[in-house]
Amino acid sequence: MQINSHMSVLIHDLAKHYGDREMLVYQDFGGKEWKTLSWNQVSQTVKQVSNALLNLGVKVGENIGIFSQNSVQYLECDFGAWGIRAVTIPFYATSSEQQIQFIINDANIRILFVGEQEQYDRARRVVSLCPTLERIIVFDPLVHISSHDPNALYFSDFLKLGENLPRQTEVEARQKEASFDDIANILYTSGTTGESKGVILPHSQFHAAFIANGKCVPVNEKDRVMNFLPYTHIFERGWAIFALTKGATMIVNTHPQEVQQSMRETHPTCMSSVPRFWEKVYMGVMDKIEHSSAMQRKLFMRALAVGRKHNIEYLSLGKKPPVALHLEYEVLNRTVFSLVRKELGLENAHFFPTAGAAVSAHVEEFVHSIGINMIVGYGLTESLATVSCDHLGEPYTVGSVGIPIEGIDIKVSEEGEILLKGPTITPGYYNREDLTKASFTEDGYFRTGDAGYLKNGELFLTERLKDLFKTSNGKYIAPQMIESKLLVDKYIDQIAIIADQRKFVSALIIPVYPLLEEYARAHNIPFENREQLCVNPQIIEMMKERIDTLQQQLAHYEQVKRFTLLPHHLSMEKGELTNTLKIRRRVLYENYKTEIDKMYEES
Repeated sequence: MQINSHMSVLIHDLAKHYGDREMLVYQDFGGKEWKTLSWNQVSQTVKQVSNALLNLGVKVGENIGIFSQNSVQYLECDFGAWGIRAVTIPFYATSSEQQIQFIINDANIRILFVGEQEQYDRARRVVSLCPTLERIIVFDPLVHISSHDPNALYFSDFLKLGENLPRQTEVEARQKEASFDDIANILYTSGTTGESKGVILPHSQFHAAFIANGKCVPVNEKDRVMNFLPYTHIFERGWAIFALTKGATMIVNTHPQEVQQSMRETHPTCMSSVPRFWEKVYMGVMDKIEHSSAMQRKLFMRALAVGRKHNIEYLSLGKKPPVALHLEYEVLNRTVFSLVRKELGLENAHFFPTAGAAVSAHVEEFVHSIGINMIVGYGLTESLATVSCDHLGEPYTVGSVGIPIEGIDIKVSEEGEILLKGPTITPGYYNREDLTKASFTEDGYFRTGDAGYLKNGELFLTERLKDLFKTSNGKYIAPQMIESKLLVDKYIDQIAIIADQRKFVSALIIPVYPLLEEYARAHNIPFENREQLCVNPQIIEMMKERIDTLQQQLAHYEQVKRFTLLPHHLSMEKGELTNTLKIRRRVLYENYKTEIDKMYEES
């Protein structure tokens, strides 16, 4: 069953249906114990938030900021604000002071909710630079609020303003006047090329997305959905609320770096994620196999071959596997693969939507081979996440991003750009009429900036048009495609391909330092620090051999000819990564100009 109410009353309508059933599984800030809240409990708190916001004078259409990692309070504030027709503006928990200052001032935010100490401290430091900011409300009760900050209060004290629902009649009056044309969110994209821009997402977009996804994404009330990506990310935001409309239980993961431990403790059946998560799973499993006995390695590789044949060569193509193959797969699935899934906390795995970047064919095949249903998809903030996705139980092609969802009109321009039109597409950008106009064609299609094509009803991506490199020899290079192929190596943590206006392809590589150190010790390679490790000839040769193996299928002009190992990670602080960990290539080229130029010096 799916409840498609306006989001101002969605939680309350769901609570009428599910009552005291478990809705949220969560940990307190700083806590380790998993706790639960029922639909009725969350509905009551959401009503308190709505009442408290009215007591703070929040008007219809007012912008409210939420600067926090995932938490129960985050969800309660979203729905509480929508309950009085206010707009929520999510901030990434890792946002810099410059970013939050820009968004607060651009959106005229008066009330800002923050998560932990780090978010409170950053917000506090920009207060004097943000004339509209009046209130900071703190989720985590362990945060130290400055004695010189009379306008800050804890979330528990904020809720007291709505105790006993003193303004519920007014809340319900606003809900009756709610329109699908009301704005629900303004999501500021972190941007790989320039200044943040606020994507307008009205309730009508969410409504259309929930209906369309409800016809092809089989989440249900028996599912336990882990929130791994931040609620600020459109993929997690759209997916989480959609799962709630189906009555699924939500597992709120506050600390993404601990997600694998959280999975083993809470046993989710579904989770939206990005390809990098599955790349790490693949590397972790293969590393474990590498260090097992010869017999175990042989058994696992046999199981993997059978799994690939059964799930990729037959099922993915809509073909029925031969009886003998099916029986062998069932035995290996119940023995070998079930142990792998148990180790991951995925004993009851249902399906796992994956998007946000190119998925390596190698990794996609691996995940399907071990009996996990990966649903690869494609979307943007401007399309409220899903444009297309694999449909569970239907044929799919490894390398595609699935079948377009119902209601979306896809057209490919003469330049190869994917163009979109439909009820799930944004009306435009906040306070940016110029950008809005430039982002749509004359006949109303949104310009995605992504190149791709349609084949047999499936959508295939080739590359971000802005990211295409052209070598000095006139060859076009797709950097993200090459990066995704090389990221499956266990020694590579981050990689940035260099090629634009250069003679050949090179790369900046950030290794997985603990593994590299382990390799050095095992091969008696002396080193005192990472700097020495990254320039050691034996290390360089080992990495070269591994890279050469991985890029055999690439065209000669696409292959990495030279690379530099960097002794430290790329960082958001230095502007090299966005909040979604995408590379800001322009900044990277500036910061590592010396290292890059050196790779192109004549040998």
